[in-house]
Amino acid sequence: MPGGALASYRQGMSLTGKRDMETYVTLRRNGWRTADDFAAAAERSLEEGDRVPDDVAWIRSYVLDEQDGTVGTVCVYQASSPEAIRRHATAADLPVDEIVRVADTVIVRPDPVPTNA
Repeated sequence: MPGGALASYRQGMSLTGKRDMETYVTLRRNGWRTADDFAAAAERSLEEGDRVPDDVAWIRSYVLDEQDGTVGTVCVYQASSPEAIRRHATAADLPVDEIVRVADTVIVRPDPVPTNA
């Protein structure tokens, strides 16, 4: 990229070290009534993910403050397929509105460091 200001990572690079994993983003709008509900769902997701580490790896989530007061998420996963993410979500009792494969990653700046609200 011009000027070298952006770092780009092509698909096929796996954070988990498995070359057959692809990166996906899931959208969960209005998935939980409260942050505590989301925290319980996150625990279930971790437990289920530990059972199938060759299929699904949860990388990070961005928690959404929905207009109606509920909590949504945009989650980044590495997975063998969208179906693997749906199986994981079903097993962990998580909603999934949409799953999109990531074609590329462009890093302009590192993620901001969370602050205590």
